[in-house]
Amino acid sequence: MLLSASDSTLLIVDMQGRLMPVIHDGDAVLNAAHKLAQAARLLDVPVVATEHHSKMLGVTVDPLRELVQGTFQKMHFSAAREPGFDGWLPASRRTVLVAGCEAHICVLQTVIGLVDLGYKAVLVADAAGSRKSSDHHAALRRARAHGAEIVTSEMAIFEWLETCEHPRFRDALRLVK
Repeated sequence: MLLSASDSTLLIVDMQGRLMPVIHDGDAVLNAAHKLAQAARLLDVPVVATEHHSKMLGVTVDPLRELVQGTFQKMHFSAAREPGFDGWLPASRRTVLVAGCEAHICVLQTVIGLVDLGYKAVLVADAAGSRKSSDHHAALRRARAHGAEIVTSEMAIFEWLETCEHPRFRDALRLVK
């Protein structure tokens, strides 16, 4: 089944100031997440974020912070284990695209938790990162084994658009070029 903008939420997990500098290909991960968040806002897909122990890891990095419509503070690695998280997600949207760091810890555990809660969890591979590429690859394999779909940021954007006749097609195309 293809992604639908009207049923999607973009969740950016723990892309925080003290964590991003140690992520393998961190600039590329941040660029993919930023492109996806810009497209989400353009296409009326809610963009929300988590921050893990923000007193230690800092806040969501720029330029993502300006695109985030709500931030959920957490101490569990899986946001889904935090009280109130399920109710905090935008109501009636059952597909959650997950980007963030680290892919093999907080992103993976949150994705598995979302599946357990009955959401369609979609891990955005190029917008998720780990300190080591081997951990990133293992996270993708494990997420898929637990029922998550794996996509890239461009796959998501073009599925949200559905057609080149979408009124925002040219604006979205500028983001990916």
